[in-house]
Amino acid sequence: MASVELYTKDARVWLPDTVEVWKSARLLKDYAPGDQMLFLLLDDGTQVEHKVDSRRNNLPPLRNPNILVGENDLTALSYLNEPAVLHNIKVRFIDSRLIYTYCGIVLVAVNPYESLPIYEADIIHAYHGQNMADMDPHIFAVAEEAYKQMARDQQNQSIIVSGESGAGKTVSAKYAMRYFATVSGSSGDADIEEKVLASNPIMEALGNAKTTRNDNSSRFGKYIEIGFDKKHRIIGAYMRTYLLEKSRVVFQAHGERNYHIFYQLCASSHLPEFKTFKLGDANDFHYTNQGRNPIIEGVDDANDMCNTRRAFSLLGICESHQMDIYQILAAILHLSNVEVKDHSRDRSSISQENAHLVVFCELMGVPCEEMAHWLCHRKLQTTTEVYVKGVSKIDAVNGRDALAKHIYARLFSWIVGCINNVLKSTDKRHSFIGVLDIYGFETFDTNSFEQFCINYANEKLQQQFNLHVFKLEQEEYMKEQIPWTLIDFYDNQPCINLIEAKLGILDLLDEECKMPNGSDGSWSQKMYNTLLKQNTHFEKPRLSNTAFIIHHFADKVEYQCGGFLDKNNDTVNEEQIHVLQKSKFEFLLKLFMGKEKATSSSKGPATSVSGRSGQLQRGNKKTVGLQFRQSLHLLMDTLNSTTPHYVRCIKPNDHKAPFSLDPLRAVQQLRACGILETIRISAAGFPSRWTYQEFFCRYRVLMKQKDVLHDGKQTSQNVLKKLIQDQNLYQFGKNKIFFRAGQVAYLEKLRSEQLRRACVSIQKTIRCWLARKKYLRMKQSAITIQRHVRGHQARCYVAFLRRTKAAIIIQRSVRMWAARRAYRKLRSAALVIQCFFRAHAARKLYFRMLYEQKALVIQKWVKGWLARQRYQRSRADIVLLQSCVRRVLAKKELKKLKVEARSVEHLKNLNVGMENKIMQLQCKIDEQHKDLRVLSEKLTVTVKTQDMERARHSKEIESLQKLEQKARSKAENIPSLMEQLSFLQQELENTRNEKEILEDQSNVYKEQTQQVVQELNMKNSLLNDDKENLNKLILEQKQQLTEIKAKVENTEKLQEELVEERSRYEKLMCEYLQLQELHKDLKDELQLRLSPGKSFHERSESNNSPECSPTICSTNGQNSSGDNADKTPSTVDLPLILKFQRRVRELERDKQSLQQQLDEKMAEGEETKDIEEITVGRAELDLETLKRQELESENKKLKQDLSELRKSLTCENSELIPPAVGSTTYNVLLEQLTSSNEELEMRKEEVLLLQSHLVRQEAMKYKDSALAEGVNLDLSDIPSFQDIDRSTDIHTLNEDGELWLAYEGLKETNRLLECQMQELERKHSEKYEKLLAEVNNLKKEKEQQQKLLAQTLLLPEHARIEASMELEITRLTHENLEFLEQQDKQDKTITNLKKELQLYMKRVEELEAQQRKTSIGTNSPAKAVSIPRKEREYQGMLEYKEGEESRLVKSLVLDLKAGSVAVSFLPGLPAYIIFMCLRYADRVNDDQRASTLLNTVLCSVKGVIKKRGKNFDVSSFWLSNTCRLLHCLKQYSGDETYKSHNTAKQNEHCLTNFELTEYQNVFADLAIQIYRQLIKSMEGTLQPLIVSSMLEHEDIQGVLGSKPSGLRKRSSSSPEEDAVTVDVLLQQLGLWYTTMVKHGMDSSLIKQVVRQQFYIICAVTINHLLLRKDMCSWSKGLQIRYNVWQLEEWLAERELSDCGAKEMLEPLVQAAQLLQIKKKTEADAQAICDMCTGLTTSQIVKVLTLYTPVIEFEERVTTGFITTIRNILKDREELSTLMMDAKKVFLVTLSFSPSSVALEDIQIPASLNLDFLHRI
Repeated sequence: MASVELYTKDARVWLPDTVEVWKSARLLKDYAPGDQMLFLLLDDGTQVEHKVDSRRNNLPPLRNPNILVGENDLTALSYLNEPAVLHNIKVRFIDSRLIYTYCGIVLVAVNPYESLPIYEADIIHAYHGQNMADMDPHIFAVAEEAYKQMARDQQNQSIIVSGESGAGKTVSAKYAMRYFATVSGSSGDADIEEKVLASNPIMEALGNAKTTRNDNSSRFGKYIEIGFDKKHRIIGAYMRTYLLEKSRVVFQAHGERNYHIFYQLCASSHLPEFKTFKLGDANDFHYTNQGRNPIIEGVDDANDMCNTRRAFSLLGICESHQMDIYQILAAILHLSNVEVKDHSRDRSSISQENAHLVVFCELMGVPCEEMAHWLCHRKLQTTTEVYVKGVSKIDAVNGRDALAKHIYARLFSWIVGCINNVLKSTDKRHSFIGVLDIYGFETFDTNSFEQFCINYANEKLQQQFNLHVFKLEQEEYMKEQIPWTLIDFYDNQPCINLIEAKLGILDLLDEECKMPNGSDGSWSQKMYNTLLKQNTHFEKPRLSNTAFIIHHFADKVEYQCGGFLDKNNDTVNEEQIHVLQKSKFEFLLKLFMGKEKATSSSKGPATSVSGRSGQLQRGNKKTVGLQFRQSLHLLMDTLNSTTPHYVRCIKPNDHKAPFSLDPLRAVQQLRACGILETIRISAAGFPSRWTYQEFFCRYRVLMKQKDVLHDGKQTSQNVLKKLIQDQNLYQFGKNKIFFRAGQVAYLEKLRSEQLRRACVSIQKTIRCWLARKKYLRMKQSAITIQRHVRGHQARCYVAFLRRTKAAIIIQRSVRMWAARRAYRKLRSAALVIQCFFRAHAARKLYFRMLYEQKALVIQKWVKGWLARQRYQRSRADIVLLQSCVRRVLAKKELKKLKVEARSVEHLKNLNVGMENKIMQLQCKIDEQHKDLRVLSEKLTVTVKTQDMERARHSKEIESLQKLEQKARSKAENIPSLMEQLSFLQQELENTRNEKEILEDQSNVYKEQTQQVVQELNMKNSLLNDDKENLNKLILEQKQQLTEIKAKVENTEKLQEELVEERSRYEKLMCEYLQLQELHKDLKDELQLRLSPGKSFHERSESNNSPECSPTICSTNGQNSSGDNADKTPSTVDLPLILKFQRRVRELERDKQSLQQQLDEKMAEGEETKDIEEITVGRAELDLETLKRQELESENKKLKQDLSELRKSLTCENSELIPPAVGSTTYNVLLEQLTSSNEELEMRKEEVLLLQSHLVRQEAMKYKDSALAEGVNLDLSDIPSFQDIDRSTDIHTLNEDGELWLAYEGLKETNRLLECQMQELERKHSEKYEKLLAEVNNLKKEKEQQQKLLAQTLLLPEHARIEASMELEITRLTHENLEFLEQQDKQDKTITNLKKELQLYMKRVEELEAQQRKTSIGTNSPAKAVSIPRKEREYQGMLEYKEGEESRLVKSLVLDLKAGSVAVSFLPGLPAYIIFMCLRYADRVNDDQRASTLLNTVLCSVKGVIKKRGKNFDVSSFWLSNTCRLLHCLKQYSGDETYKSHNTAKQNEHCLTNFELTEYQNVFADLAIQIYRQLIKSMEGTLQPLIVSSMLEHEDIQGVLGSKPSGLRKRSSSSPEEDAVTVDVLLQQLGLWYTTMVKHGMDSSLIKQVVRQQFYIICAVTINHLLLRKDMCSWSKGLQIRYNVWQLEEWLAERELSDCGAKEMLEPLVQAAQLLQIKKKTEADAQAICDMCTGLTTSQIVKVLTLYTPVIEFEERVTTGFITTIRNILKDREELSTLMMDAKKVFLVTLSFSPSSVALEDIQIPASLNLDFLHRI
C-alpha cells in the first residue's frame, strides 16, 4: 500500500515549529495526490493550512499510533522520523521518568539532573545474566551484553560513551565499570575491581572541571581497558587519555572553574600537613578565581579531597608521593600569582622578593634568581653566537602560563602512568572490555583548536558507527536470506579527508608550524587557496579572513584561526625547563628526567620544549595535531578490533533542571550524536521485524477461519499477501517477516478497524438480546397479571359460597350447643348429689374397720412380751445347772490329768516315738532327693535325644526341599517337552528322522522318571525306618512315664504318712505340755525343800523364767561331786565343736572345688550352667541336712540328760541329801542348767533357720521355670528365721515349726515333680500324635503310589509318560503347599522364640547384674569370673578398628552416589551407620575415637559439598543425612526431653559416656551451611526459568496479542528455542520435591525449602516486572494471576499450603491486581493503597509508571493519578527500596524429628564396601 494513502481523515501528522520543533496535528479531510494544501487541526484547537509541494512530495511526517508511544526501542516505531523519535524520548523522560531508551544498537541516556535509585546492587543482580532485549533499557543492560558477548564469543568488547559536556558521559562510564566490578570478582588476592573504581575519583579530580554546561565536565578523553582472565574475572586495567585541556589550568571563562583538585587543595589548606604549602582560599589565586564561581552547589571540596586521598592510598601511592603531588599543585597556584612588571615594549621583570615567587621556588626546589630571570628573558641561538633577550610583559605572562600548563601536563601523565602500573596485571590478559569516555560534538560561539580536535575525533567515531550499523543491518538480511539492495547512508569520509588527508587542514597546519615566520593568518590564506575550491565541506566566512567553516556530519562549525599555531606547537621556554631540571626536589626530577624518555601512558601529546627563537630541531618535533591524529588512529584500530556498544548521552536542558526537556537542544544533540542517522539507516531498510508466531498471535483477528492452516508460517504469508498488495513493502525471511516503515502502523489500523467492527457487532447483538429480553419480560408480566386477576375473581366467588354454607352450619351448631348445655347442667347436679352421699357412707365403714385393726395389734404385742419373759427365766435356770455340773466334771478330769502328768515314763515314751518318726521322715526325704536326681538326669538325657532327633528331622526336611527344587526344575521342562511331542506327532509322516529323535528323547526321559521313582521308594523305606525308631522311643518314654507316675504315688503315700505323723506329734505336744507343768511342780518342791522360810522368795529373775529349760548332762550317780559336774559340759561340747569345725572345713573345700567346676562348666553353655547350679544347690542341701541331723542328735542327748536329772531329783528313796542353796554343787548345777537352756535355744533356732532356708532354696530353683507356671509357690507364707518372734515358746518353735516347715518343703517339691511329669507327658503325647499322623500319611501315599504304578504299567508308553508327569506335578504341588505351611509355622515359631529369647536375655542380664552386686558386696575369697556368652540379639552398633575412620568416610561419604542411594537404600542410611559406629566408640569409652570419627565426617561432608554442592541431589542428600545424624545425636543423648519420644528399646541405646552437645551445634551449623548451598544451587537452575514461565510465556492467547517490538528484540535470526512454560517450572519444582522426599528429608525442612523457592519466584518475577515496561499491561496481569493459581494448585496437591509459600506470592498477586484494577479516580487510588500492602510505595509508583496499554482501547495512567498515590502513601513506614532482594535466604529452623527406625534392624548393603564393620 502506498504511503500517500495513509493521509486520510483523522490521521495524525507532525508539523514543524520554531519553539517546540514539532507540533502534533490531525487531518480534517483525506489527502489526494495533487492537492496543494492540507487542512489540519492542532491539539490546542486551532485550524491551520499546510502547503504541499507535489513535485517534492513534502508531506508532513505521520505520527505513530498511541499504542506505540513510549516504546523501549525507537526502531519499534512504525514511522521512523525525527519528530517520532523526539516525542518518544520526551514521553519516556517526562511522563514515565525513564532516562534510557534504545535506538537499535545505541543506548540513549538523558541526564535527569537528579539522583535516581536505579543503580543499586540489586539492580545489577537483576540485569546480570539476562538478555538485553528482555529488560528495560539501562546502562547495566549494555554492560551485561558486552560482558556476555566477551564470555560467549571470546572477543574483545568496547563501550563507546559520547555526548556533549553535561550529558552524563562520565557517570555512565563509571556505572558501566561498576557493573563489571560487581558481576566479576578479581582473580587474585588484591581487589582489582576496587582499584579500577578507585581510579575514577582521582581522574575526576585531576581531569574534570565545572563548565557552563556541566558541574563535572571531563576535560580529556579516556579509554580504559578492563582486562579479564579465562574465567572472566578482572585481573587488571589500562588507561589511555586523549587531549587534556591544558588551557583550563591558566584560563577559565566566566561561571567556570579550574580542575577540581585545585579547589580541593585550597579547601583542605587548614590541615597540618598542608601548612607548608602556604595556601589559602581559592579566590586568592589567579588560576582559580577567573571564573568568579569557586563553589559548586551540593559539592563539598574538603570531603572530595578526603575521597581523593583515600583513592590514592587504595591504589598504592604512598603518602610521601601524595604530598609531592600536592606540593607541585600548590606551586602552580603560587606561580599564577607571580606578578610581571612592564618596563618597556620588549622588556619586563619580576621582583626576586615576590612572596609567591619565593614560595614557588621553595616548593619546586629551584633558585629564585634564575627562575625570575628566565621568566622575563629568552635565549636566541644563531650559528655562531647565543643571545639573551628580554621579553615583553605579555610574552612573559604567556611563558609563565606555558610553564604552568607544561608542569600540570607532566604531573597528569605521571599519575596516569602510576595508575596503570598499579592496575597492571602480572597474569596474561585473555580478553578485555574497553570503556571510551570521550567528548561529543561541540560547537560554541568561538571555536578554537580544542573544538577542532574534538569534532575531528567525533567524525572518526561517527564513521565507525555508521559502518557498524550498516554491517549489522546487512548481516541480518543475509541471515534471513531475503533479497536486499545496498542501503544508501551518509558517508563522512570527505570531511575526514579534509582534515587528515595530504594537504589537508592538519597537514597545512603542521607545515605552517615548521615555517620560521609562520602565523595564523598565513595558515588561513593557505587553506583558502588550497581547500576552498577542492572540497565542498570547506567554506570561508564572508566577513572574516581569519576563520573557516567545516561541514561536519552534525552541523556547520566556524573555527577561529587565532592561537592554532601556538596550541599546535605547545612551546615552553627551554631555559625554564633547565632550571627545573636542576631542582633539589626529587619528585620534580622524575617528571623532567628527559623529554624523550618521559613516558605518557595515555598516549597523549608530549609537549615540545623550546623558545620562539631557540627551538629544537623542527624536523624531529611532533606537533599536538600529529600526535592526536596518531593516537586517534590507534584508538580506531582498537575499536575496530572489538565489538562496539554505543551509549549516546543527551543533555536535556541548559538550566540543569531535573526532568525538563528542551526540544531544540535535544534535537541538536540527536543530530550530532548520530541517532537520527541510525533511524534513517533503519528506515531505509526493513525496520519492523516480526516472527511468524508473533505475527500470527497479533493479527489473528484479521484472518478468517479458512485461512488458518496448521503451518503458521504459510498462514502468515497468505494473509499478508491479501492485506498488503505491494510485495516490496515486506519480505519473508527464514524466521521473520520484514516490514518497511509505516506498514506495521497500517496493519495496526486494519486491526483496530476489525476490532471496532467486532465491537459494533457485539454491541448490536447484545442490544438485540437486551430488547428481546425486555419484550419477553413485558409479555410474561401481562400474562401473569391476567392470571392473577382471574384467579382473584374465582376466589371471591368461592368465598361467597363458603360463607353461605358456613352460616347454615353455624346456626345448626349453636342450636345443638344450647340443648346440650341444658342437659349437661341437669346431669352434673345429679352426679354431685350421688357423690356426696356415697362418700359419707364409705368414710363411716373405713373408720370402723380401722378401730378393729388397732385393737388386734395391741393384743398381739402384749401376749408376745409375756411369753418372752417366761422363756428367759426358764433358760437362765437351765444354764446355771449345766455350769455347775460341768465344773464338777472338769475338776475330776483335772485331777486325773495331773496324776498322769506326774508320770515321767509316759513322757519319755512319747519323746522316743516322736524322734523315731522324725528320723524315718528324714530318711524318706533323702530317698526322695535321690529319686529326684535320677529323674532329672533321665530328663536331661531324653531332652538331648529329642534335640538330636529334631536336628536329624531338619536335615531330612532340607534334603526334601532340595528334591522339591529338582522336581520343580524338571516340571518346568515338561511344557516344552509336551510341545515338542505334539509337534513330532503332526510331522511324523513327513520326517522319520524327527520321529527317531523324539523316541530317543522319550526313552531318556523314561529312564529319568524311573530313577526318580526308585529314589522316592528309597526315601519311603527310610521314612519307615524312622517311624519304627520313633515308635521305640515312644515306648521307652511311656515306660519312663510309668516309673515317674509310680514315684509320684510313693510321694503321695509319704505325704499321707507325714499327715499321720503330724497328728501323732500334736498328741505328743499335749503330753509335753503336761510334762512341763510337772517339771515346774518338781522344781518348786525342790526349792521348798532346799530353802527354809523366806529364802524361797529370794531367787533370781533368770531362774524364774519359764523360757529356760534345764538341760544338763546326766551324772554317773548321786554321789558325783561338783568337779565332775563342772567337767560334764566340757566333755559334751568340745567334741561337738571340733566335729563341726572339721566338717565346715571339708564343706569349704568341697565348695571351692565345686565353684571351680562350676566356672569351667559355665563356659560350655546355658544347659551345663543350670546343671551345675543344681549340683551346687544339692551340695548345700546336703550340708544343711547334715547340720540338722547333728543338731537333732544333740537335742536328743540333751533330752536324755534332762530326764535323768529329773529322775535323780524326784527320787523319793534317794539316800542323798539335795545340795543346799548357795553351796558349790548347787551353783554348778544351776550354771549347767542355764547354759544348757541357752544352748538348746540356740540349737533350735539354727534348726528352724536351716529348714526354712532349705525350703526356700528348693522352691526358688523352680520359681522362674516353665514348670512353676501351674504351681503356686507362695514363699511369703514360709516363715523365715528373722520373722520368728523371739518371745515365743522354745517348745513351740522346736516342735510345731520344724514339722510344719518340713511338710511345706515336701509339699512344694511334690508339686514341682507333678508339674514336671505332666509337662513331659504332654510333650510326649503331642510328639506321639504327630508321628502317628505322619506315619498314616506316609502309608496313604505309599498305597496311592502303588496303585498309580500298577495303573500306569497297563497304559501305553506315551500315555504312561503323561500320566506319570501329571502325577508328579500333583505330588509336587501338594508337597509345595505342605512345605509352605510348614514354613509359615516355622516363621511363627521363630518369631515367638525370638521374643522369648529377648525376655530371657533381659532376665539373664538382670541376674548377672545382681550377681555382680552381690559379688562386690561379699568378702568371699573366690574371684568373680566373667563368663562369655554368645549374643542372640544385635545391639545397634558397629564395631570398627582404630584408624579405619578414613576408610569408612571414603566408602560412605566420598565415593557414595546420591542418586543410587536415594532409590535403593534406607533414607538416612549413612547417618545411621555413622551413629552406630559412634555408639561403639561410646561403648568402649574411647573419646579419641569418637572425636576422630565425627571430625572426619564433618571435614568429608564439607569437602563433598564444596566440590559437588552445585548438584541439587548431592546437597539434598547430605542435608537430609546431616539432619538425621543431628537428630540421632539428640534422640540418643539421654536427655529427658528427647527420651520421651523414644521406645523402651531406643532408650537402651542412648549414649552413656559422651556428652556431644558441642558436636550437635557443629552439625547444626553444617546443616545450615548445606541448606544455603542447596538454595544457591537451586537458584542457578530456577532463575532462568522464572522470567520465561511467569512473564514471557502466554498460555492465554487471543485478541490481546503482544505489542510490536523493536529492532533490538529481533536482532537474532536464529529460530526461537522451545518456550519455557509454567509446566516446565512446576516439573522442576516437582523433581526437587520428589528428590527431597526420597532422600528422607524432614517435612519441616522441605516446607522451608519450598517457601524459599516461592520467595525466589516472587522476587525475580517482581524485579523483572519493575524493569520491563512491555510486561506492565492488563493482559500480562491476567496471565500472572493464572500462573500464580497454577503454583497454588501445585502446593495443594502436595499438601504444602500451610508452609508459608502461598504468602510469599502475595506481593506478586498484588502487582498483578494492580495491573488489572481501574486507575482513574481518587477512590481507585485509595483502593489500590488498601490492596497493595505487600508492595512498597516506590514499587507501586513504578508499576503505574510503566503501565503500557497493549491495545488502543486501554488508557495510560495519568501523572495526576500517580501523584495522588504518592500523597496517600507518603506517611507509610516502609523501606524505600525498589527491588526485592532475590538473594535473601530465610533463617532455617532445624526442628527435632525423632526416628522410628530400630538401630538393631538396620542392614548394611554389600554395595557400600563396608565389610570391615561388624554388627554387635
